[in-house]
Parts: sequence; structure tokens; C-alpha cells
Amino acid sequence: MIEESVLSRTLHRALARGGDFAEVFAEDRRSSSATFDDGKVEELRSGRERGAGVRVVRGETTGYAHTADLSESGLGEAAEAAAAAASSGAPGATIVPLTRRAARAPHDVKVLPEGVEKARKVDLLTRADEAARAEGDAVRQVTASYADGRRRILVANSDGLLTEDDQVRTRFMVSCVAVGDTGMQTGMEAPGYTVGFEYFDEHAPEDIAQIAAARALSKLNARPAPSGKVPVVLKRGAGGVLFHEACGHGLEADLVGRDASVFRGRVGERVASPLVTLVDDGGLAREWGAYAIDDEGAPAQRNVLIKDGVLTDYMWDLVRGRKQGRASTGNGRRETYQHLPMVRMTNTFLETGEDDPEDIIRQTPYGLYCVALGGGQVNTATGDFVFGITEAYMIEDGQITEPVRAAQLIGNGPETLLGVDAVGRDFDTWAGTCGKDGQGVPVSSGQPTLRIRELTVGGTAA
Repeated sequence: MIEESVLSRTLHRALARGGDFAEVFAEDRRSSSATFDDGKVEELRSGRERGAGVRVVRGETTGYAHTADLSESGLGEAAEAAAAAASSGAPGATIVPLTRRAARAPHDVKVLPEGVEKARKVDLLTRADEAARAEGDAVRQVTASYADGRRRILVANSDGLLTEDDQVRTRFMVSCVAVGDTGMQTGMEAPGYTVGFEYFDEHAPEDIAQIAAARALSKLNARPAPSGKVPVVLKRGAGGVLFHEACGHGLEADLVGRDASVFRGRVGERVASPLVTLVDDGGLAREWGAYAIDDEGAPAQRNVLIKDGVLTDYMWDLVRGRKQGRASTGNGRRETYQHLPMVRMTNTFLETGEDDPEDIIRQTPYGLYCVALGGGQVNTATGDFVFGITEAYMIEDGQITEPVRAAQLIGNGPETLLGVDAVGRDFDTWAGTCGKDGQGVPVSSGQPTLRIRELTVGGTAA
């Protein structure tokens, strides 16, 4: 995107007023999407955005400026603006020559979505619509959406680093509304992966539509969820978002540094059941949060945060790591070139255990079986959380019985980790967008089937 000599001169201008560190982050982003609603195409969009941000760090002060002008003059103006914001002392900084570092992608992309005809993408939507409606006359409304994106980034900094990455993501979503005696009920399925159009070799739109429709239809016959503390079994993948929100954010070094994490100062302590090993891995192939490098140029890596129940480390970005005399863990991320990076999760998951998933259910006399969770809220300083449940069933006498509706899971992150008493040997993930300080980035979260000894279920049953 930008010549090496231009990058070098831009960094020199960024440090001309004095500074400890300077960085250029450039981005070229393409996207396309289509939405099919009520039997017709409602939206068909495509877009492209290019730009760069220049960051200058001096002591505890950071200056940042961004521009859509990738010429040397445009970058130079951004560099001077960032330097002015960060500088309060004498000039005289120098930089080392840039050394290009190759970044190994977690996997190969076979078919770039940007080269696929729009008609083929729309055909996927019509197939999903037909499949969802074929599940039953009670399915009254179907919305299907397709989205793909390609994000090419370049990072150069005053440590001499020059590296690039090319990230391709594809996602398909189906949402259904079913109508019956209990009113309107909804169901959704939206898998996403860092792959190209080959996504549909493994994920047929009909399969996605059938899952969404089945979720909506099951709620028509669901009974109100119980209230109170009960054992909860989370189906593989279903609880990933819970651990992402209730535990993962509290392990991000910026929140720890601001004393906004319940895990502050607890490295080396037991914070979870011995059955729990929690990992964040930006290089986990094909997952929604995967990449070769983070948005500061650090290679994606596997970071074990909790090992056999003991807190081992936090997630770090480059700047916070430097202050502590340690390397980044590859968790410096930003939404676009217009944003400063911060510590963010990538693909966060609990490792598999040794239990048979079916045995976990058989050995639960009474409880709740959660298949899918919705949105939630968490207080990272205390670990308290509330999550909506979008699909769940009762467990009675060791068997999955009737579906339930209108329920929430209420608990505390550390207490939930300590309450895990069975971990299966299966595994699945969930793809989503993680929001933090006004920025959203793609992430995945996952876990095997597991049982939590006790969680509060907020239901409506009398």
C-alpha cells in the first residue's frame, strides 16, 4: 500500500519533536453484503475504505492522527499532528531502518469473495428463505443476510518493524419468526469464519436456515423457564460468549491496569475449577477472530490465561507490554485505521476435558440445558453478569425434556469458573462482534459441553 521509503520518512517526521515510539498503521478494506427479507432482496451493498493512522508515544502521552490520503504529504501531515499532540520536550529522535517481516496466515483462502458474482450470493439467500419456510407453516417471516470482507493491513514502527496481513471473512445469517399460541417467537443462526467463498462448501444455506427455523418453532411449545439456582449444562459452543464476557474482558491488561478487573493482582492464584484451562489464540485457523498479525504488527499466538484453574497471565498489547518490560501477546486490535489500538480478545475458549457429553447430561438429575445464549451485560470490576438465553431445555432425571423460554442466566464470572464440575471432550465455537470503548472487532469464543454446579436462572415460571 505504501512504499518502504515513504514509511521510513513518515516515522522520522513523527519522531522529529521527540518521542519514545512511532507507528504507521495502514488499512485497505473491502466489503459486500446482501439482505433478503419477505421474499425479496432488500439491500445489496459493497464498499471500500482506505486510510492510515500515525501514533506517537512519549512517556504517558499518546498522540494519534489519521488520514484517508496515503500520499507522502498526507502521511507527513498526520505524523506531524500526532507528534504535536504527544510532544512536550526537545526534538532529536532517530529511527532504525525498516526490516520487512513475513506474517504466516493461519490458513489459506481458496476463493476470494470479491471475485464471486452477486447473482450467486443472492441465490444463497433465496435458498435459505425457501428452506426456512419449508420447516412449517408457522414460520411467517424469514430474513437472510450474506456478508463478506477483505481487510489488508500494513504496520511499520520505529522499532524497525514492517509487516502486512490479508484477512478475509465470510458470514451467513438467517433469522426466523414463528407464530403460534404463545405469540411470536424468534430463532437465529449466524456462523462466520475467516475463509473465502469456500465457506459454502461446508455450510449450506439450507442447513443454517433449518437451525434458525427450528429454534423459533421449538419456542412455540416451550414452557416458561424456572426461577432459582439450578445446575446448568452448556452445550458445546453455547457458553463461549459467557466466558468471553464474564471472564475474558477481565483478563485484558488495560482493564487490569485501570483496576477495573476482578482478576487484578491474582496471577498465580486459583481462580477456577482444576478442570478449566482458558486460552486466547489469534492464530486459531478459520475462526472468526483469527489473523496472522494483530493491529500493531505482533504475530498472533496462543496465550494460556488460566491453566488447570490457576491464573497464569493477562492479554497484552504493545504499548502496555513495553511499560511492563514484556512483549505483546498479539492482542492489540482496532476497529479501523481511525482508531487507536487497545487490548482485545481474539478466539477465546475453554479447552476440552475427558467427560462424555451424554454422560454429563445423564449424571444431572435436574437442571437447565443451554443450547444458545443471546446478549448480556457484565461488570468487569466485580465479574457479575446477566445473559439472555435464546434456546434451552429442561434436564429431568438425566434426560433432555421440554424446551423453555424467557430465561436469563445470572451469576459471577469467577464463581462460575470455580463451579465447573464436568467438561466434555467435544468442542464448538460462536462468532460475533465484541464491543469495547466504542470499537467493535470480530471475535470467536468456544467451549466443550460442560456443567456448572449452580447458576441462577431468571425465568417466568410460577
